[in-house]
Amino acid sequence: MPSIPPKTPQGQALTGSPLESDTPLIVHIDFKSPYAYLAVEPTRRMLAEEGLLADWRPFVLNIGSYLGTAKLAKDGKVEKQNRSQEQWSGVKYAYFDCRRYANLADQTIRGTVKIWDTNLPAIGMWWLKLHESLGQQNDPKGLLQRYIDAVYLPFWRREFDAEDIEAIVGALQHIGAPLEGFREFAESQGNTFNHQYQEDAFASGVYGVPTYLLPGQADATGTPSRFFGREHLPRIRWALTGAKGPGPDVAYDLVLPVSPESLEKSASQPGIAQTKQLSVYFDFKSPNSYLALAGLLALKEDGATLQWHPFDHKPLNRPASPADNEDRSTMHRRIRGEYVVADIERYAPHRLGDIHRATDCSVANMGLLWLKTQSSPGVEAYVVAVFEALWLDDLDITKAPLIRDLVAQAAGPDLDLNDWDTFLQGAGEAALAAAKADAAAAGASYAPTMKLGDEPFQGRAQLPLVRARLLAGI
Repeated sequence: MPSIPPKTPQGQALTGSPLESDTPLIVHIDFKSPYAYLAVEPTRRMLAEEGLLADWRPFVLNIGSYLGTAKLAKDGKVEKQNRSQEQWSGVKYAYFDCRRYANLADQTIRGTVKIWDTNLPAIGMWWLKLHESLGQQNDPKGLLQRYIDAVYLPFWRREFDAEDIEAIVGALQHIGAPLEGFREFAESQGNTFNHQYQEDAFASGVYGVPTYLLPGQADATGTPSRFFGREHLPRIRWALTGAKGPGPDVAYDLVLPVSPESLEKSASQPGIAQTKQLSVYFDFKSPNSYLALAGLLALKEDGATLQWHPFDHKPLNRPASPADNEDRSTMHRRIRGEYVVADIERYAPHRLGDIHRATDCSVANMGLLWLKTQSSPGVEAYVVAVFEALWLDDLDITKAPLIRDLVAQAAGPDLDLNDWDTFLQGAGEAALAAAKADAAAAGASYAPTMKLGDEPFQGRAQLPLVRARLLAGI
């Protein structure tokens, strides 16, 4: 348990537990995370609209332990790195995605030149929490909220050195915060407290940012409900306001209505009008593809045309069991894996069975590809039928007779199933290889990935923006 700095006349003592708070919501952020940066405003807005307080706390990411490390030279080229190609792909998409939403909200996010040590700005947050009550910490005119902006805004413009104590002092001075004793606090008591809190928070299941904890609501393990990512704000709002009716799905925040100018600014190719055609790269065995199905089909009500492209996404990793002497990287993968399982179960419309299944979807994929070669209007019905056979009825979609029945139901009486039998025994393999190549060329590495033109959107949380862009023709 961290040693707790004494309570000041102006505020309160720092808490020693990452899972406890006098507020209904704990919000963990890190200044080097663009996703946490984008979460600040929608979180503030949700709290203000519902009249709620949150306990804002720093969590310092150890990015190298799970994404490798990299540093850019002055010319912008990678000078040092130890990342795999998969890790690089994830990092590049993350920054692409964050810039898209930053442009939508007229914010600036420039890629960082290295992985920053953000312990000093974290200590700055603890210092202010020591001097303000929880109510003051949520006040837009209070010191903590102004400090968050005073660090985030220049940091993502590459105008703030998060590792320089003078930069932190300057930010505190800029907002009119008390400075007497801060340097000593940063070097001694604050540093000790922050270090121990980071260890305790990670051990408690906080592995990324933004992470939201609901101390008053426990999950199946008896610990506070935990949400990773701003896409959960609709469900968090629902949970904090009585949990009435069906819980909403994940969704990245959009302040509606979104102007056409903002939507165009968020597009990767501004000025190029898109059709209402949406390409969907998916995997039948992917639980996230299945959970996205209802939201994707709802886009048809807005006139969207869905083009279905199957590809083989690797099965969801099964989290390892806790082991003695785990290193940080191993522990991170385990905690993240456990969270992913719990999160899928939270949003699933029914019990899903084995979400880590490694089902061979080749025959099912060939059924879809054959229907597409026949220009069958039953393509979408077939996709739904296969998803339901696997996830709702727990049927074995590797069996050719089952797929033949589903193809027949979707194809209707006008198509000759002898052609399907011939395709399955012959051209189907080549069609599968072509579909795999198409997915690779499209950059589909996550299921589901939606594409408007050449622009990718990973995951169903993107559907509000996809829908807005489709309606605007952008």
